[in-house]
Amino acid sequence: MVIRVFIASSSGFVAIKKKQQDVVRFLEANKIEFEEVDITMSEEQRQWMYKNIPPEKKPAQGNPLPPQIFNGDRYCGDYDSFFESKESNTVFSFLGLKSRLASKAEP
Repeated sequence: MVIRVFIASSSGFVAIKKKQQDVVRFLEANKIEFEEVDITMSEEQRQWMYKNIPPEKKPAQGNPLPPQIFNGDRYCGDYDSFFESKESNTVFSFLGLKSRLASKAEP
């Protein structure tokens, strides 16, 4: 399974861009393999994202905003959930990954 971060490259909202960058930078810094999926370039991907976010995680009005994070087809959460996991040092669990702390030694 690969981590997929659904983003909007042409978002006019600075807050959304900053949140997207925060997620991407964290994943890159921690060498976590991921794929960016730009929902502004693919209606099919956008609809897939909307359809696969659990109903209880969707906003009361409107559509869920990026970034939205998945591990394969499993929904991990939105930026707020990601931020909370980052603050509590549980990002690997949030992403459904095994922590790399035990595997730091390299040959």
